[in-house]
Amino acid sequence: MKKVLKVCLIFSLVFAACKENKKTEKNNKTTEVAVNYDSFGDKISDKGVINAKTMLETFKSLKAGDTLSVKFAATINEVCSKKGCWMKLDLTDGTETMVRFKDYGFFMPLDANGREVVVSGNAFVQETSVKELQHYAEDAGKTKEEIALITESKIEFAFEANGVLMKESKE
Repeated sequence: MKKVLKVCLIFSLVFAACKENKKTEKNNKTTEVAVNYDSFGDKISDKGVINAKTMLETFKSLKAGDTLSVKFAATINEVCSKKGCWMKLDLTDGTETMVRFKDYGFFMPLDANGREVVVSGNAFVQETSVKELQHYAEDAGKTKEEIALITESKIEFAFEANGVLMKESKE
């Protein structure tokens, strides 16, 4: 009888320990959520992406003429309203980067403002001429008066994207 009791006690302890272990495993599982993207240009992935704030710091460390191959995620502030041939991405703190597309090879949807994207390509610092700034303002639908106020060239954080992933809308 004592033997049976000991076996039952041991069995109960092992059962309880296994049950407790399963609860712990269940609580430690991570849930992966699949993110679906619309892809433009070269096929790229969302692996190894830096955030917009880190990208801003990277831009600040570059000098005019430097080029850096990088992949980062940001939100679209503005897209060319005529063709989708450029976009401006938010880098935080009110700073943006002007993104153009390699070899004029692809365009973004005209209604992409506010969407999250991952861009892969080359980051650089450039001086943009008055004429080019006025052209971009015209593309963005600015008034003639607003365009006329552009009278000085501008040092800008620029990006040439070879591929873009845009998060699919939740609609």
